[in-house]
Amino acid sequence: MGSRRRTGTLPLNTIHNGDCIAELKKLPDACVDLVFADPPYNLQLAGELLRPNNTRVDGVDDDWDKFSSFAKYDAFCREWLTQCRRILKPDGAIWVIGSYHNIFRLGVVLQDLGFWIQNDVIWRKVNPMPNFRGKRFTNAHETLIWAGHNPKSRVTFNYESLKTGNDDLQMRSDWLFPICSGAERLKDDGGRKAHPTQKPEALIQRILIGCTREGDVVLDPFFGTGTTGAVAKRLGRKFIGIERDPDYARAAEERIARVTPLAPTALETVPPKRTEPRVPFGTIIELGILEPGQKLFDPRRRIRAEVKADGSLTHAGNQASIHRLGALVQGKAACNGWTFWHYEAEGKLKPIDALREQAKRQLGLVKRPFVEAAE
Repeated sequence: MGSRRRTGTLPLNTIHNGDCIAELKKLPDACVDLVFADPPYNLQLAGELLRPNNTRVDGVDDDWDKFSSFAKYDAFCREWLTQCRRILKPDGAIWVIGSYHNIFRLGVVLQDLGFWIQNDVIWRKVNPMPNFRGKRFTNAHETLIWAGHNPKSRVTFNYESLKTGNDDLQMRSDWLFPICSGAERLKDDGGRKAHPTQKPEALIQRILIGCTREGDVVLDPFFGTGTTGAVAKRLGRKFIGIERDPDYARAAEERIARVTPLAPTALETVPPKRTEPRVPFGTIIELGILEPGQKLFDPRRRIRAEVKADGSLTHAGNQASIHRLGALVQGKAACNGWTFWHYEAEGKLKPIDALREQAKRQLGLVKRPFVEAAE
């Protein structure tokens, strides 16, 4: 155990069958990019839950979800989260998921240990289990907490990729997914659920697409039947799984062996705008994409400005940059001139922002072909 921690040997793409805290202690410091944890919820169930037709609900009644007190549960969470923070890289992050039974307790421990909460996310279930007794609201969601290793962590967040996949709208913190069912749900030899709390692959995929890069190491200390490992393998990430139940570990191993990784070209993500080469408006003029004297308009053609040779615009006796003049004519403190000013082409107005891609192509700054958006 000690030698692995000293030498820093990292057992990638493996499942460790054992106690999560003991196995975490074997891993070297600062070796993992992301932790996804679906710990015991400590549901505190009292007796069997029956449907109105008197059939038994196949819920979570396993010993691994039972703790004698909140204090015991808190101590357990503090211990495994302490180890997770140790093995996380300084710019790493953790995602934990839970229900109202445990998520607030987990949040307290995360903050006490020095993690920095980035967001909480609501997983809203398309098909939640009904409340059979009719004494409470239907539990239609679970909560995830996304936290960085520390307040200064520069956690990975693929904002542009998530926005692109969400029809060019910012990804919100409420996610709508069905619970795991159908062909995705693993069954044992008797046709019963192999694991009572198997999470949908779509949920894990969004997390890994949004918060990891290709080749990153993702650790799941409560591996279950291997959803995290299956998605990680498919998306070109490395994984480390820890699972104490040998049946779950065996099911996970068989499941992951059937996964085919995506081709590297399919894993290319939209680069953040801040990392793209900067093209000033003056360059658009210098390249001849717009000509001095050409007219630009606001989106409704109510305001007209003239392009000058030095890259400035003039309107009503005022001359300034595309941003300053845009703010001035609107009476605002600031303006994104690239999206405010439009040029005319084929009788239609188009934002000058589209011309930046044309300039990047002429300058050899883009690798992928430019496709002009349809009107």
